[in-house]
Amino acid sequence: MFALLTDPAAWMALVTLIVMEVVLGIDNLVFIAILSNKLPEGQRARVRRVGISLALVLRIALLFSIFLIVGMVKPVFDFGLQSVDASGHVVFETAFSVRDLILIAGGVFLLYKATKEIHHSVAPEDAHESKEPAVATGGMSFASAIVQILALDLVFSVDSILTAVGMTDELPIMIAAVIVAVGAMMFAANPLGNFIAKNPSVVMLALGFLLMIGLVLVADGFGVHVPKGYVYTAMAFSGLVEGLNLWARKRRARATTPSGH
Repeated sequence: MFALLTDPAAWMALVTLIVMEVVLGIDNLVFIAILSNKLPEGQRARVRRVGISLALVLRIALLFSIFLIVGMVKPVFDFGLQSVDASGHVVFETAFSVRDLILIAGGVFLLYKATKEIHHSVAPEDAHESKEPAVATGGMSFASAIVQILALDLVFSVDSILTAVGMTDELPIMIAAVIVAVGAMMFAANPLGNFIAKNPSVVMLALGFLLMIGLVLVADGFGVHVPKGYVYTAMAFSGLVEGLNLWARKRRARATTPSGH
């Protein structure tokens, strides 16, 4: 342990891994924010804390079972179909590992949830009455929210841990990076959730993110690897455009408000 503390390469690996884990945690955090906003206001902060705490426990448990996680990338069955590009790289395959099946299941679940929430947002007559029309239909129990968060935590945790394993062999570095990244998620959860709840257009944007992430997970499960940099760049650009829209709307609202009111 002392050797790691005095090794500049170890510190560089830690910083790099923390950044990667924080970025990979964004999609998990968006899902938790969307789901928690369906609960009564008094339960939202609690379900976020519990959901993110479970993510931490799950990821550390997976780190102590690295040999099982690494084994998840070995194919368990193969339909024998494969497509390669001109350079010989595989672009599609039907050899599925446990990791692939987890990613596909998680991606399909995200597509279902996001589509359902978008339907409720654009067809409010089918939704239950709510005091907060910007939030999709209520009626979800605390336990149901935790179960759904835990299911997605598993999907995102497997992806996160495999990334960590690919970047360093030192378990203490991986654990430290996961703890810092999940701590950042805990810190950002309430501000993000409250911001999404107060801005209807941001709700739709976040649901669009979940649709994109779901498609990427399913594609990854089928061997079509979409570079994560493209995904997060698209999310950042969309967020920037929506931020400009929010700013413009606030400026217009102030301009049309009579002085003294």
